[in-house]
Amino acid sequence: MWREALERLRALERVWPDEAAREREREACRAWLAEQRALPRLAALARLLLPGLTLRQFDCVRVPVERAIARLRITDVEILDADLPPEATPVSPPLPLTVVADSIRSAFNVGGLFRTAECFGVREVLLCGYTPSPEQPQAARAALGTERLVAWRHAGRVREVIDELRTAGVPCVALETVADAPSVGAFEWPLPCALVVGNERFGLDPDVVQACDAVVRIPLAGRKNSLNVVSALAVALFAIRSGKVH
Repeated sequence: MWREALERLRALERVWPDEAAREREREACRAWLAEQRALPRLAALARLLLPGLTLRQFDCVRVPVERAIARLRITDVEILDADLPPEATPVSPPLPLTVVADSIRSAFNVGGLFRTAECFGVREVLLCGYTPSPEQPQAARAALGTERLVAWRHAGRVREVIDELRTAGVPCVALETVADAPSVGAFEWPLPCALVVGNERFGLDPDVVQACDAVVRIPLAGRKNSLNVVSALAVALFAIRSGKVH
């Protein structure tokens, strides 16, 4: 019964944009739930499916059902995926910046990198080391389709990529927790350039940092003194977008 309830709620969500169809499906679902007297917890949800139901109120019915069957959970990825417009139009000029990601372990983080890169208008993402492809299912799910909006390629070893970029006249800037490095907000970004980010646990190897033209850091006040790689990238890209450019 719980699984059937979830299917009925999904059917209601599918017709949500159509107000008339939504009201018909809502009433049918409410009546069906009210009939499930053998499962009082399920039947009690019928009282929440009132006319004029909002999406927030709808979640008050859907989430308990999903939890009850221990099969799905509401995540920001699922919510935003439903809200993503069919064709996203950039609202700002593209940022002349390449993100170089070295040996990112988590496919979910890779998806987050692409979502963040697309939001800030990054020109290209280069995947190095064992960084998984954004086509990997978990990465694609977290990327919300942004892997189709941002140019990317597997680029091999990060040291070779840095050498190639510098040879082409593209300065490389490492994002790392180096004590005496300038902050992302004070640095004069030499656009176009490349921003190099590293592994979630170990960051960038010292030789990789030394191979770059510069290194920047994000000043932190907590004892942990590090951010998730996706969060760190967002902070750096925001600083660049805010006009801290050379």
